[in-house]
Amino acid sequence: MSKAATIVSWILQIIVAFILGQTLFFKLTGAPETIALFEVLGAEPMGRYATAIAELVCVVLLLVPKTSVLGAIASVGVISGAIMAHLTKLGIDIDPVALNKPEIEPLAGPSLFAMALIVFFGSLIIIAIRRTQIPIIGSKFASTPSESTGE
Repeated sequence: MSKAATIVSWILQIIVAFILGQTLFFKLTGAPETIALFEVLGAEPMGRYATAIAELVCVVLLLVPKTSVLGAIASVGVISGAIMAHLTKLGIDIDPVALNKPEIEPLAGPSLFAMALIVFFGSLIIIAIRRTQIPIIGSKFASTPSESTGE
């Protein structure tokens, strides 16, 4: 992996980990807005806790060099659920009135959906950059045998 690719990957890993870590905090502390969102989804409280644990695992994996590609793969899975929730129940532009949840007013607008897209596409780029590090199949993406060894 070239030095430029490594730098881009690390920048994206930090951005994705930061976004996931930030939302994880609100899920674990039981922020009223987060509780209200998971009530709309019919997944409060277990869905909120499960999502928080999954996000925590993603953050840790993303920030450890040997597991960063696994963190990116897991992040795509976790954030796909969030994107589907926005597309099916929450809306891209969260409207507290339409959802009959005035307590989520601080979350009004498309910012959560935008962050989900950043995590999704950032993770896909990390996977593409670090594709040779994917367990079992990564070596098939290496152009030379030495490239599959990582950093």
